[in-house]
Amino acid sequence: MALEWVVLSYAAGAEAIMLLLLTIPGLDPLRKGLIAVTRNLLKPFLSIVPFCLFLLMDIYWKYETRPTCESSESCSPSEHLRHQKSIMKSQRNALLIASALVFYWLLYSVTGLVVKVEQLNKRVEKLKAQD
Repeated sequence: MALEWVVLSYAAGAEAIMLLLLTIPGLDPLRKGLIAVTRNLLKPFLSIVPFCLFLLMDIYWKYETRPTCESSESCSPSEHLRHQKSIMKSQRNALLIASALVFYWLLYSVTGLVVKVEQLNKRVEKLKAQD
């Protein structure tokens, strides 16, 4: 199961980098290429949403089927430690899922706004050229 989390973390990292590159001021010569690349990658990155839902269901299934170690008599120290590690990993993975979904939503929104700004800038230049 570790491969799924690696893929999701790379996807979230790529989304964060693209978002950062789109919002950094001073990259105007590269902006058109960045917009084209980002718009072309938004549809393949949409597959992150069902992938995150699948991984969220996996976390829920692990949560429901985990052994309970509520008292010290029911579990040995090693089992208790394994239980605590499992809980920590589940929390980390849930945070990764949330960040990937938020980064996708931000990337989609920012890309739409940047495209609208580019269109408005072209319209302003066109109106200035007519005057």
